[in-house]
Amino acid sequence: MDALDVARWQFGVTTVYHFLFVPLTIGLSVLVAILQTMWHRTGNERYLKLTKFYGKLFLINFAMGVVTGIVQEFQFGMNWSDYSRFVGDIFGAPLAIEALVAFFLESTFIGLWIFGWDRLPKRAHLASIWAAAIGTNLSAYFILAANSFMQNPVGYRLNPDTGRAELTDFPAVLTNKVALITFPHTLAGSFLVAGSLVVAVGLWHLIRNRDSADTGAYRFATKFGSWVVLVASAAVLFTGDIQGKIMTDVQPMKMAAAEGLYTTESPASFSVLTVGSLDGSRELFAIKIPYLLSYLGTGDPNGTVHGINDLQAQYASQYGAGSYTPIIPVTYWSFRFMIAFGMAAGAIALLVLWSQRKGRTPSSRWLLRAGLAMPVLPLLANSFGWIFTEMGRQPWIVFGEMLTRNGVSRSVSLTEVLTSFTAFTLIYATLAVIEVKLLLRYARAGVPDVNEQPPIDDTTDDAERPLAFAY
Repeated sequence: MDALDVARWQFGVTTVYHFLFVPLTIGLSVLVAILQTMWHRTGNERYLKLTKFYGKLFLINFAMGVVTGIVQEFQFGMNWSDYSRFVGDIFGAPLAIEALVAFFLESTFIGLWIFGWDRLPKRAHLASIWAAAIGTNLSAYFILAANSFMQNPVGYRLNPDTGRAELTDFPAVLTNKVALITFPHTLAGSFLVAGSLVVAVGLWHLIRNRDSADTGAYRFATKFGSWVVLVASAAVLFTGDIQGKIMTDVQPMKMAAAEGLYTTESPASFSVLTVGSLDGSRELFAIKIPYLLSYLGTGDPNGTVHGINDLQAQYASQYGAGSYTPIIPVTYWSFRFMIAFGMAAGAIALLVLWSQRKGRTPSSRWLLRAGLAMPVLPLLANSFGWIFTEMGRQPWIVFGEMLTRNGVSRSVSLTEVLTSFTAFTLIYATLAVIEVKLLLRYARAGVPDVNEQPPIDDTTDDAERPLAFAY
């Protein structure tokens, strides 16, 4: 073990932990905005209760996401200074815009939304949550644009004097074809998480509190969340298909590693199950579906998909001696876990809708257990998706330009990285306990009373408004 290994583990743990909060924040911000819009248009108190209920869960999660995201960015300077020096001109631009524009927009209007319930006009208050939701999604795009440069470098040139990558075409970075498909795929995964949380909480109250006065609100929440999950599942499949074709084009080794495909095939079969050698160098046993991988990778059932061994030989000739193969078991199984957990959430959503057909109220304890597992399933799918995305790019930190081992800080010792890794892990464990306890506490409390003063109507004269707002 050396500093590089621990730095990689630290960044991996930080990224996966941070992304437990990100998809819920992205998806739930929009769902809360939709619920408030429904209340604004109908005046139905049910939607107001659900807005405040899920809005509180959204705010808890948002606060945790901000904290973990800041720590993640610190590591670029702490453990990966050579990488930061190499791509700072390019990587810093979208991240700066994310902080100055998107994050400023989302944080400012979240503040207005939190404190504006009895102070802002009704329409202005509704606009605040929509502005916050838009800022949250814009923030995701700029971060994904930065990450997509690592997958498919565009819009830059290498300065031979400084040995650094310099930005030459910022629009090219923002319109990177990897970013253009990764963004909707990430959004779909985020709505899968958010919809699952809405279902889980609503179903728990619907089954456990069958005689509650708020049964109608919980019934709507479970149906609303289930439809969100189903639509998001379809969007994940559609965008994932496009993403697979782009991945085959720009990172053929990643696609080969995802399928455990060692030799080039035309047509190529999709691996349902592949058992490889212990060193990951060859296939021992496989169950495959003919033609499917060629279609997924190229759009042509007879298309050519390059194998691991052929690509390794090509890269060794192009970039020099060394291994350019990622850890095959990690990429192979993370790809399948991503798909399996996402599909499981969609299947449970179908069961929840079926259980409420013709106005029925679900009562099955097995369904309740499945519903409570729903938020965890797409979170696991998202996590395994990012593990696959980042591990499948290895050994590159910037594909084709910089190896991961060359991006680590040379002045940071193993002891220093271990110390920070241990400290962060303990802090994150503590924050995880706090997050879960807060979410469970407020989720169990149920929808709130809405007897407090609502936002001021836009048609109210200034003279009739509360003195604090008039001033």
